[in-house]
Amino acid sequence: MQYLEGRKYVVQGIFLIVVLIFLTRLFFMQVMDGTYKLAADKNTLQRLVQIPYRGLIYDRKDQLLVQNEPVYDLMVVPREVKQLDSARFCELLQIPQEELRNSLRVAKKYSRNKPSPIVQNLTTRDLAIIQDNLMDFPGFRIQARMARAYRTANLAHALGYVGSITPALLEKPKYAKYQPGENIGISGLESYYEPILMGRRGVQYKMVNVRGIEKGKFRGGEFDTLSVAGQDLHLSIDAELQAYGEKLLANRRGSIVAIDPKTGEILAFVSVPRYDPNLLTGKGAGNRYMALLNNPDRPLFDRPLMATYPPGSVFKLVNELVALQLGVVQPGTGFECNQKLVRCTHRHERPSNVSIAIKNSCNPYFYQVMQAAVLRGQGKNKYEDTHIGLGQWQKMVKTFGLGEKLGVDMLQEKRGLIPSPEFYDKKFFNKKENRQHRWSYRNVYSLSIGQGEIGITGVQMANVLATIANRGWYYTPHFVRSIGNGGPLPQFRQKHYTAVDTTLFKYIIPGMQMVVDGNGGTGNLASLAELGISVAGKTGTVQNPHGFDHATFAAFAPVNDPKIAIAVFIENSGFGGTSAAPAAGLMIEKYLRGKVAGYRHRWEDWVMYGDFTKKLH
Repeated sequence: MQYLEGRKYVVQGIFLIVVLIFLTRLFFMQVMDGTYKLAADKNTLQRLVQIPYRGLIYDRKDQLLVQNEPVYDLMVVPREVKQLDSARFCELLQIPQEELRNSLRVAKKYSRNKPSPIVQNLTTRDLAIIQDNLMDFPGFRIQARMARAYRTANLAHALGYVGSITPALLEKPKYAKYQPGENIGISGLESYYEPILMGRRGVQYKMVNVRGIEKGKFRGGEFDTLSVAGQDLHLSIDAELQAYGEKLLANRRGSIVAIDPKTGEILAFVSVPRYDPNLLTGKGAGNRYMALLNNPDRPLFDRPLMATYPPGSVFKLVNELVALQLGVVQPGTGFECNQKLVRCTHRHERPSNVSIAIKNSCNPYFYQVMQAAVLRGQGKNKYEDTHIGLGQWQKMVKTFGLGEKLGVDMLQEKRGLIPSPEFYDKKFFNKKENRQHRWSYRNVYSLSIGQGEIGITGVQMANVLATIANRGWYYTPHFVRSIGNGGPLPQFRQKHYTAVDTTLFKYIIPGMQMVVDGNGGTGNLASLAELGISVAGKTGTVQNPHGFDHATFAAFAPVNDPKIAIAVFIENSGFGGTSAAPAAGLMIEKYLRGKVAGYRHRWEDWVMYGDFTKKLH
């Protein structure tokens, strides 16, 4: 009996200890640890996310291009909405009731407890009208934020734009930190550098009464965190050069890309037709975006990065370098201008060496140059020989940054095309007969003059000229030269070498100089010899089965100390020496001298308003 009495006290003691443990834990949870009180009191608290200042964007001369300005959004927490007078509410906001119903439906689908936007980009005047009446509409509140404002009407395709994050993106873990109504980089640099520009969000907890009136910070701000502003971007773009390029091509379709060969920094990035980046900010931006999207001129299309064209005769430079590397031609090698092989566009002297051939852009010469590079007796017959040789040719050409994405700091870059033997196997496969048709050099010779299936972007073409200017290497082209107080991203400081020995590039440059400054050169309209500036370049005329030919010209200057490499592409403008060459010459002069000589302004008018369907005398 005494034993049972002892067990009873032991059990009671254990029970008492357990109770004391629970009471102690409960006291700690309810009194000592405010985080549990915070969770329990959400019905009297507001959790306000503090959106940080988005990083600013400057040009290479520290001219401010993109800044922030305050705007206001009307937010709703669906759970808190009580007996909404929708008619009065819509009259106050000047919005249709259907729009309100749709917005509330989207908000409820996202969360009944978290705020979602109802109306965004309210002006200060809108805010004044709404603020006085907001207490009559529980569940609605004003949220201030900073929106993008562009201090330039240029560079829209490079800068990109920001917009409200979509419901689809909010569902992805990558965007877990974002809330409905927040802005996110949609395109261009705003998108590529989003994690750097966005900064770090902060949080504030505020006490409110049942009417939504603020009663102060919760626990004196003990659980608040501060936001951290995004880092600024300093671009390599020269804003004055950019504006000048957009002015030159204002009435055309095409692109201009200028690069500093020594650094890979992009100096100008012109895409026309263009649009003002301010159109995609503020109230009504969605409607303006749809108008741009449906515009038949396609102003949103980023030509330097997304439009791929045959490069025309500019590509002859690459073919010559590949042939020199393979040892199948020498600098003094000459070929007859045999028009039975391929038509030559104009009369010229015999191409007795590489310089004369480049100067006069002789098609039959470069037909035979590539033929020598591809057909080297490595196969049992001409078909197998072409297959093997073309594969080796393609690998060497791609080391110039062609046929693959360069890795520019823009997400919309296209890779272009340098066709492989497998590409032609597929092209010449007859599905009906279910058999492979053989093909030889005669089926692919158009590659020798930069025509046919080959496709290159404007950025790639400018990079090829930067590579030639550097005598065989390049940095990946990029827009951002420094982030905050640091430099560019690491990948933009790595040199890339071609498969061609650096000692061979010197053999094509004299011919490129003759193109611009030589007697009868095809690019004479780009000459700056009278200003003491030596230019090396190459013209190109790209066949267009849908209308007038496209014109291109690519160059670098000064020849012995290159500071700028440039590629100009103008659609439906015929001969490259007539339209694209003077545009490139003007851009080079503007960058190197800071101005264009008065007597050369007539070339500005010619580029902007000239009729390129007629011969220039």
